[in-house]
Amino acid sequence: VQIFRALLENAAGEMGAKMSAMDNATRNAGDMINRLSITYNRQRQAQITKELIEIISGAEAL
Repeated sequence: VQIFRALLENAAGEMGAKMSAMDNATRNAGDMINRLSITYNRQRQAQITKELIEIISGAEAL
């Protein structure tokens, strides 16, 4: 009975460690998605601004 209990505790501890690792990985992935989304949106906005400046500059030349 004691050996069985020790095996169960070992398995439970291993599962707990795996759950903790996966929770951290999920959280880190979410943080990375947020950072990449911000970077993407800033680059997109910079490109839009550049294109608008080019359009306005072309209109002023006329």
